[in-house]
Amino acid sequence: MFYGEYIHSIDRKGRLILPAKFREIAKSHFIEKFYATRGLDKCLFMFSEEEWRTQENKFKVIPFTKQQARIFNRLYFSGAVEVTFDSQGRILLPQYLKDYAEIKREVVIVGVSNRIEIWAKNNWEEFYGNSRQSFEEIAEKLWDV
Repeated sequence: MFYGEYIHSIDRKGRLILPAKFREIAKSHFIEKFYATRGLDKCLFMFSEEEWRTQENKFKVIPFTKQQARIFNRLYFSGAVEVTFDSQGRILLPQYLKDYAEIKREVVIVGVSNRIEIWAKNNWEEFYGNSRQSFEEIAEKLWDV
């Protein structure tokens, strides 16, 4: 549903504008709110409310008796915040999420099918630079079934 890579900036009031393409998708799918939380690889994950519920249900079945499950769930869900965009398509991310993702001013917003990832621009560039060479190797391993 969400695809592409977009460079944006945090404004002086700490707001981030969602790409117009993502706002169009949200409107056409009647998505009024998202949930943002700590993601992996120093980025933020943002899900539509429906997809958030799907993800939440997956994590509910992991036994809380397992220490790693408890740690992951605490960090993942304690960081979660409901996000809505204003009439200009801007969202306000809490400072603790921006700190986690090392977001200062420039960000890269990436569509990854069922979620949106929000990266500090320098972290995205580092990730991309380190990962693009292994893209084909990873593809082979993932589809070598």
